[in-house]
Amino acid sequence: MKKLLVVFVVLSILSCQKKEYDILIKGGTVYDGTGNPGIVEDVAINGDTIAAIGKLSNAVGKLEIDATGLAVAPGFINMLSHSWETLILDGRGQSDVRQGVTLEVLGEISIAPMSEAMKQQAREQMEKYPDFRYPIEWTTLGEYLEYLEKKGVSQNIASFVGLNTVRVHELGYANRAPNPDEMKRMKNLVDQAMEEGALGVTTALIYAPGNYATTEELIELSHVAALHGGMYIAHMRSEGNNIFGAVDETIRIAREGGLPAEIYHLKMAGKDNWWKLDSVISMIETANKSGLTITANMYNYTAGATGLDATMPPWVQEGGINEWIKRLKTPAIRKKALQEMLTPTDKWENMLRTCGGPENVLLLGFSKDSLKQYVGKTLAEVSKMHGKSPEETAMDLVIADRTRVEAAYFMMSEENIKRQIALPYVSFGSDAGSPPAEGFWLKYKEHPRAYGNVARLLGKYVRDEKVIPMEEAIRRLTRLPATNIHIKKRGTLSPGYFADVVIFDPAKVQDHATFENPHQYATGMQHVFVNGVQVLKDGEHTDARPGRVVRGPGWKGWQK
Repeated sequence: MKKLLVVFVVLSILSCQKKEYDILIKGGTVYDGTGNPGIVEDVAINGDTIAAIGKLSNAVGKLEIDATGLAVAPGFINMLSHSWETLILDGRGQSDVRQGVTLEVLGEISIAPMSEAMKQQAREQMEKYPDFRYPIEWTTLGEYLEYLEKKGVSQNIASFVGLNTVRVHELGYANRAPNPDEMKRMKNLVDQAMEEGALGVTTALIYAPGNYATTEELIELSHVAALHGGMYIAHMRSEGNNIFGAVDETIRIAREGGLPAEIYHLKMAGKDNWWKLDSVISMIETANKSGLTITANMYNYTAGATGLDATMPPWVQEGGINEWIKRLKTPAIRKKALQEMLTPTDKWENMLRTCGGPENVLLLGFSKDSLKQYVGKTLAEVSKMHGKSPEETAMDLVIADRTRVEAAYFMMSEENIKRQIALPYVSFGSDAGSPPAEGFWLKYKEHPRAYGNVARLLGKYVRDEKVIPMEEAIRRLTRLPATNIHIKKRGTLSPGYFADVVIFDPAKVQDHATFENPHQYATGMQHVFVNGVQVLKDGEHTDARPGRVVRGPGWKGWQK
């Protein structure tokens, strides 16, 4: 009897002891990322790992957060981030962290691998934008990612290797096919990047020199990525007049390259093309039923953003910015380019025609102070000021600024935005950097998607317009992209997974950035943890930099 009494006393003492965790998030509505509805539970974190999820009434935390009335979810994945430069200059990633982004996926046009000639070109470009000057301390893609991690970033970082970049590495800006030796070296570059942890290969086929590549070239290089378990993502040759051919090409590359494929920033550009969405959806679904995996990502705005290069034929841009400007200054060549800019064609994507005219082109950025008076004006307004056609004005602005000149193009329909959001295989990417709303950054216009893409989804399209339910939106921001890019232990709230966790108020999450005033942070995100470290506390950045390199399946340590 005494022994039984002792056992009973010991068990009673043990039952009264509280299990201690580093962090305990109490009473929030937990969305685990699988698409299941939210459940009121507790989430415990130890170190960089989720330790437990459930009714943890017998638990305490060194740090405790009362999440009553708030949503708790896996950290969000930005599937198309251009933060490769903004994170070098400011590792906090402010505009994205304040929306709950814990993983930036880079690479539409990757910053590496870099040849010595490419490094010199990059330094020359920095001379035009002295605010954006930094040392180039890497050569390969893996070295760049490790450089960022060592420098200190708040979010995790991953990257694809850009086939545009690989092409420039070996061919420069030449408009021709690679010879056998060049192709071998290009394949070796892709192979090396995949072994260093690249997630796959990407293309930007609307721009020179990417649009110089044939489909066969892309298939051959994509096959290298496939051997490492990577995927192919395309900024397709057309998002408007020839979108059917562009989708066909993407599907063909997936089939013959032997890898899954994704469409960057899915859109039907230009009012004359809005009706094509049904057919594009049918093409994707037919391909998926055949055994392929075709997915897409998008930003939640009716305007895109790129440069004035998208208004000019690709051939005039061959050789890079200096050769491009030289041609624009040559009367006979300028006349030929102007004629092609004015002529309807499916051979290249003329954004000026696609968007419906110069009144739908908003100028966002110049390098020269003398031209910054035009920021925030439309191309129509500036052409009227110059007394020239919009096409000639675009040429003159490129010549004067010696850059491609950043611009926004208003060309998508709100109805299609909602229909695309409803597609179960669509994830989300800002197609922008993650700048801070302070300092020299305020001198430059941004597309508002840099500050609001995720918040706009959760506020406008989920809460207010109920296009999809919250649990589905969170699945598409987390588990879907994590599965697509084959990364481990992220994208789901589950014990043993990395503790990338966001806590936000579904009733208050909201984007505020506009084209007139883009540098405005989203609100409603309360707390953000990256690898178990708090980077956002009560809506304010903590200045913590716990971000890590996240690598794809070609990396030798991926199975660990």
